[in-house]
Amino acid sequence: MNFRFRPKLSYANVVASIALFIALGGSAIAAGLLPRNSVGPKQLRRGAVTTRAIKPGAVVSGKLANRSVIVGKLGPNAVTPGNIGNGAVTTSKIAAAAVIASSIKNGVITTNKLANANVTTAKLADGSVTNAKIGPEVAPLLGTLKTGQTLRGTFDIGGFVKIARSGESFPFPLLNPPAAPNENILAADKSSAACPGLKGGNQQTPEAAPGQLCIYVKASSAEFEGLSFDANSVNRLGFGLNAGFTAAGPNNQVQGFWAVTAP
Repeated sequence: MNFRFRPKLSYANVVASIALFIALGGSAIAAGLLPRNSVGPKQLRRGAVTTRAIKPGAVVSGKLANRSVIVGKLGPNAVTPGNIGNGAVTTSKIAAAAVIASSIKNGVITTNKLANANVTTAKLADGSVTNAKIGPEVAPLLGTLKTGQTLRGTFDIGGFVKIARSGESFPFPLLNPPAAPNENILAADKSSAACPGLKGGNQQTPEAAPGQLCIYVKASSAEFEGLSFDANSVNRLGFGLNAGFTAAGPNNQVQGFWAVTAP
């Protein structure tokens, strides 16, 4: 006996077929067969795009709208020096009073980063320039001569007398009076441990050991007899000299150099 099965449509069969079609359609969507530009911002739920769903390097500068990244959207330490391009931070991008003393690291602002005439008198606060911030060449202007620094000068004594006197002032004061024994008065071609002699070009740079006052006689008249310190006038501000001559005369004269070094 032969049996023939005839297809019979039922409600259950129709519903199952539709379900299968929908299922296959969902797989097609998942496979990326959506029409181009069919999914836009309106189709995305709030919170649908998370950090984990964004590939590294997917968000570049060209995909960010102007002013879309504001201060409130930046995490702590999100912007580091390595993330800032050269020349990206210009004067016009820095808010007024944004850069204050406490925000600047020590040694960040160096001489080569300051434009010519950039630091003016009006920009210096009272008391901001101290001895410690000034080089050793200028520091004595605001205080005493620093240890190891040397002052130098010349003297010229003469007159129609047998004993002539002269006083010399130090351009900058010493902390204490220098040692000034008469042994520190030397001829121009002589030297000692306390007074190392005349140095430099043309032998015109007198030297003195720390704490010493030295005199170097360069020239004198025939009547010149001797030179000595006036002990009562040697102090931290200057010194006095006495010049002796064999007789009073119009040509009496002695001249030379002096040097004093702070101990």
